[in-house]
Amino acid sequence: MDIQEKIRQQVADHPVVLYMKGTPQSPQCGFSANAVRILTALGIKDFLSVDVLRAPEIRQGIKDFANWPTIPQLYIYGEFIGGADIMSEMYQSGELRQLLNR
Repeated sequence: MDIQEKIRQQVADHPVVLYMKGTPQSPQCGFSANAVRILTALGIKDFLSVDVLRAPEIRQGIKDFANWPTIPQLYIYGEFIGGADIMSEMYQSGELRQLLNR
């Protein structure tokens, strides 16, 4: 399975997927830490997190997959949502909660 297919499968198989630097318990950058804080504040505890620092092929592959240059990247129900800044904006507006509750 090539890396794009692996990413496609991860995004399809899990309702919420966060590609991040580090783990939810030990984020390795402030943006990833903020993304985890937002999901936690929304009560989302059961999500797939993928540590791109441990998988360099996914680190580049996810950037190509979404055509988005930065990490973290959030996917909800197979849809690319965005990075930490977009997550913050959507959290503050209530839009992220609506997406997660559909």
